[in-house]
Amino acid sequence: MQTLIALLRGINVSGKNLIKMAPLAEVLTGAGLMNVRTYIQSGNIVFESEASDDADTGLIIAENIRKEFGFIVPVRVLKQSELKRIRDDNPFIRLHGLPGDKLHLTLLSGIPDHALVQKIAETVYLPDEYIISGNAIYLNCPDGYGRTKLTNTFFENKLKVTATTRNWATIVKLCSM
Repeated sequence: MQTLIALLRGINVSGKNLIKMAPLAEVLTGAGLMNVRTYIQSGNIVFESEASDDADTGLIIAENIRKEFGFIVPVRVLKQSELKRIRDDNPFIRLHGLPGDKLHLTLLSGIPDHALVQKIAETVYLPDEYIISGNAIYLNCPDGYGRTKLTNTFFENKLKVTATTRNWATIVKLCSM
């Protein structure tokens, strides 16, 4: 049995793709996930599973959401231990000692093509900064995430992968649940 985290992209944002977390937890429990817990209304789910394939678990969650709630959302599933490793590797904290209140983490559906990463590196987006490490993008947005150009859509369009972003406080909380 392992603890997994599912991050849903694009739910409960601007009145679109509305899902209450309690019914979602019930649906996922009915789909065979165990000890399902949610955190805030933005699609953060911690659960236990015997499944060995995180991608298959994401497909199961997405299909159950489609059946029960009537829309399709991208789902990123990862082991809690992997998220803890990503949290601990944050270079803005580890190397630069920045506080977490302006930091965010974007998780990608896969490792982006190196040529695409190099292409976006040619432009500076100050005051915002990012560091790509594998399928994680660490963001420092001093003026807040609401004002940055470095959004999910930006990275999805530029890197040709699906992305979902969480603030640093949410990442810390999901690692402790």
